[in-house]
Amino acid sequence: MSEITTDVVSHLANLARIALTSEEIEKLTGELSVIVDSVAKVSEVATADVPATSHPIPLVNIFRPDVPGETLTTEQALAGAPEHDGSRFKVSAILGEEQ
Repeated sequence: MSEITTDVVSHLANLARIALTSEEIEKLTGELSVIVDSVAKVSEVATADVPATSHPIPLVNIFRPDVPGETLTTEQALAGAPEHDGSRFKVSAILGEEQ
């Protein structure tokens, strides 16, 4: 049985600066107790001889070869830009933030 009480939930809510009604505290007390009990059950069977897993089915990443391809020249990249200084894009300040 878990040790989650309404006082514990109220204290945790206070630490987290979360305003909870008494009904919410009662509901969360029950929900957190179920969670703590479930974790305790898993901990009982998760012994040192059971390897930790992150996924039930082994997964392998399939990578494509990292082969460089054709890239745009600076002129090509800037050709469609509304503003540029010849080597970089120019972007106007937004939200009244002047630089």
